[in-house]
Amino acid sequence: MSSAENTAAAAAGEPGLAQRLGERRGAALALALGALVFIIGMIVPLFGARWVNDVIAVIAAGFAVHGALSLYDVQQRAPQWYLLSLVVVTGFLAIAYHSGLSPTDAGGLAFSLGDALSSGAGSWTQMTINGLAMGLLIFIMASGMTLTFGLMGVLNLGHSAFITIGAYVLMTFLVSDWGRGLSGAESVVANVGLLALVVLVALVIAGVVGLLFERLIVKPVYDNHLKQILVTVGGGIIITQLIIAISGPNEVQLNQPATLSGSFIVGPVVVETFRLVAVAVGAAIFWGMLRVINRTKVGILIRAGVQSTEMVEAMGYRIKMLFIAVFMAGSALAAVGGVFWGLYDTLIHPEIGGLRLFQIIIVIIIGGLGSITGCFFGALLLGLLSNYVGFVAPEVAEFSSIALMVAVLMWRPQGLIPVIRM
Repeated sequence: MSSAENTAAAAAGEPGLAQRLGERRGAALALALGALVFIIGMIVPLFGARWVNDVIAVIAAGFAVHGALSLYDVQQRAPQWYLLSLVVVTGFLAIAYHSGLSPTDAGGLAFSLGDALSSGAGSWTQMTINGLAMGLLIFIMASGMTLTFGLMGVLNLGHSAFITIGAYVLMTFLVSDWGRGLSGAESVVANVGLLALVVLVALVIAGVVGLLFERLIVKPVYDNHLKQILVTVGGGIIITQLIIAISGPNEVQLNQPATLSGSFIVGPVVVETFRLVAVAVGAAIFWGMLRVINRTKVGILIRAGVQSTEMVEAMGYRIKMLFIAVFMAGSALAAVGGVFWGLYDTLIHPEIGGLRLFQIIIVIIIGGLGSITGCFFGALLLGLLSNYVGFVAPEVAEFSSIALMVAVLMWRPQGLIPVIRM
């Protein structure tokens, strides 16, 4: 590239040859240093405390993986795949290193490559399946909220109440006599039929409650975000208290349907059946939402409304009716997420939705406001990172999601795949 071309590229906001070469050198240096420190840590653990070696290994592995990905410009071309690859590969290296460390008779630490490859690979696979299941369930609950905010600009912090509705619809069915009979039957048809009925009822109830919520609580404060926060939090508290008044404040332990519970062994990995069901359901809902958003007239209107509600109204479409439909759909999706999270957690209580709201907000921020695909990747990242960190350092697992959000905001303040114009 000539000096004139470098000048033109700089004027267009594109990196010139010198900048690209500098970035490549930096990526190669990060890869080399990270790999060197990681290998040294395998040959001779540097410190007596196991957690110190784990931290150094994670940082070194992260630098090495970042360097490898940056050599191919993945960071700029596809930030969501860059971050997902960084978390997954670094997670594998960290878990393998953690599994390979063992105390010696002299009171120090030794690293076994055999243990790292055998036990570490099995543990990483287990944590990956768990993380995918957790992430996709969070995606189901978060997708409705990100779509609602993307189209309507409504900060619905009462969204968690609809998750609780779904969980309590599930509980109502499973504690009934006939529900226990269908759930306990060793029949896939009976179990899946019961679950389908629960989901259908949850969809209807949450949709109707969502319609009332939008008309009575959200509609008067469409243009005031501060009031939206206050009234939606209040509305969510009212719904939760009504649930407590009807079903009581006590926790209820549930059993998963017979054919959807249990586990099976694949090599060194114990795979829980319901986690695979959760992965399949979450992936199916994501695929369905993309089809609706990208292939239908309603989806086109939603995408257009996210960009400019005035334009949609000028074309003669009733954007207010679309607002109502999207809010009902978002509420229904939250309830579906509540049904499956109730089966995932198996412990139903009035705060089951409120405890998930924090994770939902993090996922929406990471993914980018109004982005379904961004929400999907954000949920996967949160689920995988929480499980990887929970295996290596369980005491900081809860903090890992906050750290992920802070890191993404420092790198891309608009999120991974933003839709709303900032």
